[in-house]
Parts: sequence; structure tokens; C-alpha cells
Amino acid sequence: MDNLAITYLFLFILILVIVLGMVFLFITFNNRKNQLLQQQLEDQLAAQKKQYESELNALRSQLNPHFVHNSLNAIQYYIQRNEVEISEDYLTKFSKLMRLFFDYSRTKTITLKEEIAFIKKYLDIEKLRFEDKISYKINVDKELDLNDLEIPTMLLQPMLENSVNHGIFHKTSSGTIEVDFKTTKEDNQYQIVIKDDGIGVNETKKHNKNTTGTAKAHSSAVIAERLDILNDSGDWNISYSIHDRSDIDDGTGTIVQLTIQNLSEL
Repeated sequence: MDNLAITYLFLFILILVIVLGMVFLFITFNNRKNQLLQQQLEDQLAAQKKQYESELNALRSQLNPHFVHNSLNAIQYYIQRNEVEISEDYLTKFSKLMRLFFDYSRTKTITLKEEIAFIKKYLDIEKLRFEDKISYKINVDKELDLNDLEIPTMLLQPMLENSVNHGIFHKTSSGTIEVDFKTTKEDNQYQIVIKDDGIGVNETKKHNKNTTGTAKAHSSAVIAERLDILNDSGDWNISYSIHDRSDIDDGTGTIVQLTIQNLSEL
């Protein structure tokens, strides 16, 4: 092999080494860049999730005082009337429910079985407060796995509280709240429908215009904000609607519809 051939071979090998080195450096750099971007994304998501949890805790803390205030007033009312047995029964049920409030406030989710037991206890107390002016029904689809499906903690109680305080409260006669838990065809998804035969959304808006009270508007805003944060967290897909029943089934009252899917379990 002459000198010229050797020179060409050497140049070819040198160029090949340089190209392979550049490819190696490019792959190494690209992998490192992807790792840094992934780490940055994970850090951003972790910070965002922490912010979501902080905001959710703040929103939950805004909902409890309304119920506590009303319950303490009711207990005081029975004590003033010297109805000792009723006031003791009310206080016992109230203390048990508040214990659940505090227990559940430390967790992000509970099972549907726990949620149903919780709202039953809540509605039982409201029945006492309104001296049985309120009745309720809870219907559960037999195909729902109550022990496996989860729901964000204290999601339904403020909605039921709106039905009680701003729907049935303003009726001259007694009222009924009905809660339906239904299955859907999607994985980890179910529907909840809350119906009452109170004065309805339209009449409530008229009533609020004629009063200085803003509790209903505040509560509804807190509920909507909490649902937005849950959806933004990426763990939940929750659709929510509220309508006057006269616009849907010619009935009287309000209907709230929720479709809930736990994305973190998919």
C-alpha cells in the first residue's frame, strides 16, 4: 500500500472517529437535556400539586364553619326549650360527625361507602335541626363497588347543605332530598345526582336579590373553585352542573349532576 492510500485510510478513520464522537456527544447531551427537562417538569408538577393541596385544604376549611354555626344554634335552641333528650341526642350526633370532619380533613379521598355513611350522618343532623321537616333518600346502583371507588373528601356535604339551607328552608311545607349514585360505562367513573324539592335555583336567585345574604353565592363559588382545582390537578375529571328542576323535568326544586372519574387509578 502506497503512502497516498495510507493517508486516505488514516483520514477516513479520523473522520469516522470524529463523526462517531459527535454522534455520541449528541446522544449524551440529548439524554442529559431530556433528564433535566424531565426533572424540571417533575419539580414543577410537585410544586403545583403542593399548591393544589394547599388551596383545597383552604377551601375545605371555608365550608365547615357554616354547618358548625347552624348546628350550635340548633343545640342552643333545644336547650332553651328545655328539651334535654333532643339536645343531648343532637350534641352526640354532632360531636361524632365533627370527629369525622377532622379525620377526613387529613386525607384527600375516601371510599364511596365512607362518603355515603358520612352524608347520612349529616342529613340525620339536619333532620333534627329542622324537626323532621326534611326527609332524604339515598339510592345506590347495585353494580357500584363502594369499597373500591373513591371520592374527594367532603365533596357532597356543601352541596347538600345548599339544598337544605337555600332550597327546602324557604319552603312552607316539608321537603325531600334524594341522592342517586349511578354507574357509567367508563373505568373508575360514576355519576351522582342530588335532587331536592325546595324553591329551586331561579327562586333562590330572586330571594338573594331581595336580601343582603351572600352565603349561598359564597358557598357555590367555593364549590366551583374546588372542582376547578381538582380537575387541574390531573387526578380527577369531574363535570358539574346545577339546574332548576322546572327547566328539566317540570318539577320544583334543584338538581345537581356530577360525573366523577378518578384518573390517578387508571
